[in-house]
Amino acid sequence: MSLEQKKETNREKEPGKGSRKKLLLSLVFVSVVVVLLFAVGVSRGFSDSGDKAGIPTAAEKEEKGPVALSVLCVGDVMVHRPQIASQYQSETGTYDYTDNFRYISPYIQEADLALCNVETTFAGGTPTGYPSFNAPDALADALYQAGFDVAMTSNNHMFDKGLAGLQRTLKVLRESGLETTGTQLTGEENYAIKKVKGIPVGIVSYTYETPSAYGRPTINSNVLSEEEEPYINSFSYEELDPELLRIGNTIKKAREAGAKIVICYYHWGQEYQRSPGDAEIYMAEKSADMGADMVFASHPHVLQGVGTVTGIETGRQIPVFYSMGNCISNQRSETLDNRYTEQGLMARVDLTFDAQTGTVAVQSVKGMGTWVDKYRSGGRDHYAVIPLDENYKENETLAVSGHLSRATQALTDIEETLGAEYIWK
Repeated sequence: MSLEQKKETNREKEPGKGSRKKLLLSLVFVSVVVVLLFAVGVSRGFSDSGDKAGIPTAAEKEEKGPVALSVLCVGDVMVHRPQIASQYQSETGTYDYTDNFRYISPYIQEADLALCNVETTFAGGTPTGYPSFNAPDALADALYQAGFDVAMTSNNHMFDKGLAGLQRTLKVLRESGLETTGTQLTGEENYAIKKVKGIPVGIVSYTYETPSAYGRPTINSNVLSEEEEPYINSFSYEELDPELLRIGNTIKKAREAGAKIVICYYHWGQEYQRSPGDAEIYMAEKSADMGADMVFASHPHVLQGVGTVTGIETGRQIPVFYSMGNCISNQRSETLDNRYTEQGLMARVDLTFDAQTGTVAVQSVKGMGTWVDKYRSGGRDHYAVIPLDENYKENETLAVSGHLSRATQALTDIEETLGAEYIWK
């Protein structure tokens, strides 16, 4: 779906100017047509429902078949300290992140529904990087302009600037045009429902908690008070089954509110581990039982496997992306001695929804690898997310940076991690 389509507005056109005589003649003509149509209707009779007897309704003329939908999701969108300085425009005193996403934007806009995990806050004031993230508001605008529809905000950095920072983050994202899920304001539901091609799609988003303290849940070791806890969707690994019941209740509420398709996003797993743990596999299986139609996840900052899981109790099968890695960050070989942190994924699920039966049928589960290029030019750093598609070798940024071999290595790594059957080029 293009940015132009998302921002289209209804415009009333000023009627053309004509003679009074022409206007009167037009009115007479319309009146005659109305009278004739009414006469035809009376002669044929009207049904009690108001439909004209003998004339098939639109539904009778043509039964609508299944509707095709594409869902795209990316992993962690992070802003470390070097990324703040690199996007500052000294001429205007503002920030601009649009160039970070220019190469992946066409793929994002093409999807019917595009999601991203925003792993920072927009608390206002001075921007800061790790360990307490606070990005310039301009990042939210850049994500919307890139084509994203929904921002997931449940992650271990959502509380970096406290409750006030969490609340302002939602305000900034929404004002940019993005819908949000994972954190919420007072009185709001803890899920989102977005209509896509007329079909209500529910998005349920949760993050892991760090070990509890003083009997209270914690996020990144920050203790949540009773006042703060309702603003956040989180789960504890300490007693997983009761936590899954709460997540399942959220999925149920989204269904009861009208969602025909439910997407789950989890911020889970162990950082820098390239395969999912038993707990994550179990959660994915239980999510199938609880009514999720697909699972996207991140947090490890590296890619993990993709596949299909089967519900333990129901036998339902759903696709799961265990970790989509980093969409963009300053984590890389030069900073962590870990090239896998430079790699990400545009995860895509193509499906059909049959309104007659309520059936969701997954048609395709694929992922396009991405690689974050960083190079220095003109006295500043430059960042760009490179899609590793069939044309990546001709990418103009890679030509400038001279990093084609690193991008090629990233593609090899991603193909080994996902398997050839899951690669989208």
